[in-house]
Formats: sequence, C-alpha cells, structure tokens
Amino acid sequence: MRLYAFARNRFRTGVAAFATVLLTVALGLTAAGPARALDYGSLQLDQATSVGIHNTYDNSSYPYLADALDSGATLIELDAWVNPFTHQWDVSHSDPLGSSNNCNYAPVPADLYTGKTSQDLDSCLGDIATWLSVHPNANPIMVKLEMKDGFDATIGMGPAELDSYVAAHIGNYVYKPVDLLTKSDGTQYANLDAAAKADNWPTRQQLQGKVIIEAIPGTFEQANPFDHLWTDTEYADYLSGLESSGQIANAEIFPSVLGAQTGDPRTRYAAAIQPWFVVFDGDAATYVADGNTEWYNANHYLVVATDAENVSPALSDTAPSLSDAQARVALLAADSVSFVSTDWSNSPGDGVLSEVLPRG
Repeated sequence: MRLYAFARNRFRTGVAAFATVLLTVALGLTAAGPARALDYGSLQLDQATSVGIHNTYDNSSYPYLADALDSGATLIELDAWVNPFTHQWDVSHSDPLGSSNNCNYAPVPADLYTGKTSQDLDSCLGDIATWLSVHPNANPIMVKLEMKDGFDATIGMGPAELDSYVAAHIGNYVYKPVDLLTKSDGTQYANLDAAAKADNWPTRQQLQGKVIIEAIPGTFEQANPFDHLWTDTEYADYLSGLESSGQIANAEIFPSVLGAQTGDPRTRYAAAIQPWFVVFDGDAATYVADGNTEWYNANHYLVVATDAENVSPALSDTAPSLSDAQARVALLAADSVSFVSTDWSNSPGDGVLSEVLPRG
C-alpha cells in the first residue's frame, strides 16, 4: 500500500512529533484505501476546484463505494428514490422500487470492502461515514443527492425526514447550512446568500474529513407532469421555514439550483427563497459557454459542473489521456467550477481524481 507524504503537516520535534506521525500513519492504514494528503488547505472551500465521479454508486465503476473514496474523488453522487413500501430511500439509476449500487453497509472499517451490496441510502451514507472515520485528513467531499422522484411528505418522506435520515447516518461529518450562516462571534447572517457573499466559508483544512451535501431535482421528478413541487423549491421552502422558527440547525443539506445560464438563475424561484441557494449544478459545456462564470466566483457560490468530458473539444467519456483530463480540470478551474463531475472512474484514474487546484 502506498503511503502519502505528510510534507504539508508541521510536526513538533521530539517525542510529540514521532507520536503524531505514528498516529497519522495508523489512521491511513486502518482502511484498505490510502489516506489522502490535503491540498491547498489554506484555501476556503469556495476558492478551490476538485474532481469527482458521476453516479459513483454504480458498481460497474467501483466494486464498493469505499473504492471510489480511495481514488481521491471529492464528489460522490447518489441517486435516491422514495420507496413507498419500505419508507426508505433506495439508491439506483433506474429502479424506482429497489436498490442497485456498490453500498454494502459497513459499520466498521473492516467491512468497507466486503459483503452484500445494493443497500439503501442509509448504508451509502454510513459507508462514507465509516471511511471518513479512518481518513480524518481527507479532502472535503461533496455528496450530491439526485432525488430521482423528489420528496413525498404525504408518506413521511419529506425534507425533514431526509434531514433526520442524514443526521442519523453521517451527521457527525456534515458541514451544515447553519455552519455557513454562523459568524465567528456566534451571531448569524440573515440567509445563506448573505453568508456566502461575505465569504464565510471555512478553509479546506478546517473541513478535513467532512462532507457538504447538495440536493437536486431528479430526472424522473422533472419529467413527471403531476409533480409541481420539485426538490430544489421544496427544500428551500423548508430551509426558510426552519430559519423563521429558529430551527435552522436541523438542516443537513444545501438545495442546489439546477442548470447553468447567463444571469442569476435563481430568478425562477419566489423571492423569499432565492437567498437560500448558494450551490449551483449544471452542465459543464453550458456553464463554460454562457460567459457568466465570474458571477458565481465573485459571490463565493459553489458550482458543480457535470459531464466535463463534453466541453469542446470533447474527450473520451471514460478513458481520456491523463494530460487531456488534467487540462480539462484546469480549464474548468479557471472557469470557476468548484467540483468537476466526470465519468473517469477507470482512466486516467488516480492521476486526476485526487487533483485540487485554485479556483478562478
């Protein structure tokens, strides 16, 4: 197993330094995958660009979700379906009533790479939590939840229930909306937009071993003519209500504006909830071509850009050369993307998925 250098850490001399090194190495060896050295730790979360994998749960890409985390990927995508019979969220690409994925329910590190897969969302979140428990120096990870068919509060599977679900299975590792809202003196900004514009994001070093969770409307939800309340609006309404009732600390997730466009894409929403969106998720090619990238960066918003391979000139979906993949990530970093989503699970693999670059 490769051990990653700890050159960026500043250890004290003598016995204390030796003990710290031993502890760090031990943590890296506890799980089957290597612990990642933190890159650009002094940059705030909104000031860096990193790379992840589209449909990370797909077991044709990685046998286990922990394998994807070992690759260095810092965006993990999970597609979640409401199951009206089990009252759980299934994780699959296209099965609305069952799970098909590489999550295996690993309550302890020794279980991360063994056992039955195709578990529910709680197991996927739990696997990430277990992996983080032995990789405390891991780069901050964006967990992208595509809510395939949205919420169904009528059967107890609305935003509040999803928050409880997240809190129960990965809550100790989540950077929450209230964390962005809270100033150093303990007071709070009025909303997420005000906090982001004030650049209240923590540094990447402060977010070691943490996740930030975004939720977007799902493809089935968007195509459903009977669904008039999509995930983004429903969760933002819920966030606004939590703030009004003094319960904003209960929120675990950042709702995301889906689709890149010139100008402020939040104008599609009611004015009352617009300030609760500071994460944007859109097609990389559209985002780069729309000439609006600097607006996101100037306001310190987070941007997730999908299908990085399709930016002109298009690259291989699955196996670009390492130099082409790295050049594409560098291009998107220059265009102010925060998290680059790719399908490069096999090639070029480790050489690009672990990259972190300054943004803008």
